[in-house]
Amino acid sequence: MSYRNDFKIGGSTYLLNTLRGIFAVIAFCLAGYSLITSKYQVMPYMLFFLGVMMLCTGISELKVKRKTNAIISFTASVFVLFVSIYTF
Repeated sequence: MSYRNDFKIGGSTYLLNTLRGIFAVIAFCLAGYSLITSKYQVMPYMLFFLGVMMLCTGISELKVKRKTNAIISFTASVFVLFVSIYTF
């Protein structure tokens, strides 16, 4: 099993990893904001960004041919997005 495709610069894997990092930073900032200010109205937005981050993870895992990790990421993404939409 080769992991050479994980860090392909200039490909779609690099773009997905960048998007995953951006969504993770946004979710982390929203979580920190809600913990510091005790305003929990931003939690659905945080969950939404976590769900999108997990979706990007699943797509990148599927591109690298790791189907088990991709299925777990997609399942977690669907659950988190459902909870996010339900709590709006």
